[in-house]
Amino acid sequence: MAYYLTLLFNNLLVFLQDGGHEKPSLLSVNPGLIIWTIIIFVLLLILLRKIAWTPLLNALNSREESIKNSLENAEKLNQEALDLIEQNKKNLAEANAKSMELINQAKEMANKLGEEMKQKANEDAKKIIEQAKAEIEQQKNSAMDDLKDKISDIAIEAAEKIISESLDKDKQKKLVDEFLTKVPNN
Repeated sequence: MAYYLTLLFNNLLVFLQDGGHEKPSLLSVNPGLIIWTIIIFVLLLILLRKIAWTPLLNALNSREESIKNSLENAEKLNQEALDLIEQNKKNLAEANAKSMELINQAKEMANKLGEEMKQKANEDAKKIIEQAKAEIEQQKNSAMDDLKDKISDIAIEAAEKIISESLDKDKQKKLVDEFLTKVPNN
């Protein structure tokens, strides 16, 4: 666009200087044309600076600032994510430690309870065995007392029979056999 404006003003100046009569050559130097070209170029630069350059720089600066803010936010979010990951690792390690502690406590309690139950079972078994022995001893004593009573009764009966009868060898043998059959086998 600047080229076309320069060309237009150039031709207009040439036309006005010569009065429109002569055509200048392409290699001729015209000081008026040089001045007007410089003035038009400077005006065009000023116009472009106000119209295009300033808004373009503002847009680029704004874009640069938004990119910088986005990068800062991304770094901040990345750091927060790393902090959260680190915190999660710490929490996980603490949870693992607590769970291991609870498991160990549960094992200790189970072992202790098992030992207590075993000891109580042994004590109960000893008590039952002692009670059974005492009961067996009592029943044995009772059976012995009964046996003694029966033996004494049988002996008394046998003695009565022996005294009441005079015995010969066959009768004595028969009486002893009867006595032995009446005695319990135990």
